[in-house]
Amino acid sequence: MQWRSILVGLVVLRLSLSCMLWLAFGLGPSWGFNFHLGFNLHKLDLLFREEKETEPRDNSWSQRIHGPRYEETETTCASAGEESPKRSYLSFFDGNKDEYVRRYSSFPDTLKAKMKDMAKEMFYFGYDNYMKYAFPEDELNPIDCEGRGPDVQNPSNININDVLGNYSLTLIDTLDTLLVLGNVSEFQRAVKLVIDTVSFDKDSTVQVFEANIRILGSLISAHILLTDPKHPFGNVGFEGYDNELLHLAHDLAVRLLPAFENTSTGIPYPRVNLKNGVPLDSVNETCTAGAGSLLVEFGILSRLIGDSTFEWVARRAVRALWNLRSNETGLLGNVVNIQTGQWVGKQSGLGAGMDSFYEYLFKSYILFGEKEDYRMFTAAYESIQNHMRRGRESCNEGEGDPPLYVNVNMFSGEIMNTWIDSLQAFFPGLQATKNPFYLHVGMDILQSLEKNAKVRCGYATLHHVVDKSKEDRMESFFLSETCKYLYLLFDEDNPLHKSDNKYIFTTEGHVVPIDKRFREKQWNDDFPCEEGALAESEPVNQPAPRNISNCNRIPEERRYTLPLKSVYMRQIDHMVGLF
Repeated sequence: MQWRSILVGLVVLRLSLSCMLWLAFGLGPSWGFNFHLGFNLHKLDLLFREEKETEPRDNSWSQRIHGPRYEETETTCASAGEESPKRSYLSFFDGNKDEYVRRYSSFPDTLKAKMKDMAKEMFYFGYDNYMKYAFPEDELNPIDCEGRGPDVQNPSNININDVLGNYSLTLIDTLDTLLVLGNVSEFQRAVKLVIDTVSFDKDSTVQVFEANIRILGSLISAHILLTDPKHPFGNVGFEGYDNELLHLAHDLAVRLLPAFENTSTGIPYPRVNLKNGVPLDSVNETCTAGAGSLLVEFGILSRLIGDSTFEWVARRAVRALWNLRSNETGLLGNVVNIQTGQWVGKQSGLGAGMDSFYEYLFKSYILFGEKEDYRMFTAAYESIQNHMRRGRESCNEGEGDPPLYVNVNMFSGEIMNTWIDSLQAFFPGLQATKNPFYLHVGMDILQSLEKNAKVRCGYATLHHVVDKSKEDRMESFFLSETCKYLYLLFDEDNPLHKSDNKYIFTTEGHVVPIDKRFREKQWNDDFPCEEGALAESEPVNQPAPRNISNCNRIPEERRYTLPLKSVYMRQIDHMVGLF
């Protein structure tokens, strides 16, 4: 019959094509004759469709915004023996890699050295000008080359006053960065300046969270590195040091304690006056991150000095927030009333107002070994995956939108918005990869800062990434975090990478070793689990997982390639406007 003739013809055509490919790619006798006859003609077409625009095939959100969808799955040719590795037919086209693969597949050592030097120069341009034009004030105005302190004329200017306490903020925040860059002599000089000039007996109202992560965290970190007998940065101590940085940290923490008093929930007030305690006109609302991200610094201080008070109040606040999570979703909101325990902000996400709460659950467990911290983190992580993650199930395979963590209603899990802020960067920061792709990303960031933020005496705040408008302000975290992370990204021989010690970074980028001292208490627990600690079994009635990620199921041979296939990279570039 005619249809049989047609079918036989198609089979012959496929066999002929298979043999032609086998000969053309020089597979040779070592591959045997067991060539996979299921070779899909459609996949050849896909190789060339990447370079052509095609019409969208559905109305998904990414399709409506930008760019086509591509179908791409892998196939392998069977081999004759076990010693012959299975190879994707795509590997035969390596000489014609597309722009993404060509750009991101490697990062030469010479370029790493160049970027490391560029990051170091960036730091010193900001630091030297701060010391020249601004010290002992808190920040540098890099356009006018002047110092900046609290806005005493306008106490309601919390954008400035939450951070600046008239205590040489930038110098303190930068201490351990000097060691990371290997400048022991300047580190010692800076420590002596802090000891000789800094006092916290100031009529300054500051945000508890900012004072904790920028000042308390830096003082603790610098003290530990000064007295660390393992000397990861060499012998950085100096004669006459008598734990002054630790005493300063203790003094500051005592001045922050009134924020935890007179709250019916144990969740602290957001602001405190360093001399007079909680202001009379203080608001009763605080964000989850601000109240729940004190445990690392307060916990280390408690365990260094043998006083449980600081860890106790910080842990009580974490437990109080955790107990206010939704029974339906397991999620927390972003703003809470510290007296009533009512959620004022019901948005749950990974960005501003919530980011470091999750970060510190995990890091606190690493430092202190407290099982309840780990149980809270894993339960929170599951809720995040169940309710915030959208997009295709697998990061790098199949149909559907690129994965995205959205902002949802804490009670229903319904999407509130899909925007992402910069603080959401902590979440992938918990998952490090050795992938050269991220070296290229770091280089892009470094070069963009140099091009768009550098001004006469430092690096200004960029208000708008399109029109490049600037604010005359260089915040302390530019030196304590941005420059430090960029430098470490390219300095693979840094003691932090090579030392036998293991380290974590606080949410302000301060270096803290994972030390057995921090897993030892000099007190008995007097806060029984019944009062709020997370029990072994979760009370939350979690629904069946609806959006499980397979992103961690990456074959070893692809672990250091593009984090997403180039077709998906192109989707994301289109979505964010990088055409």
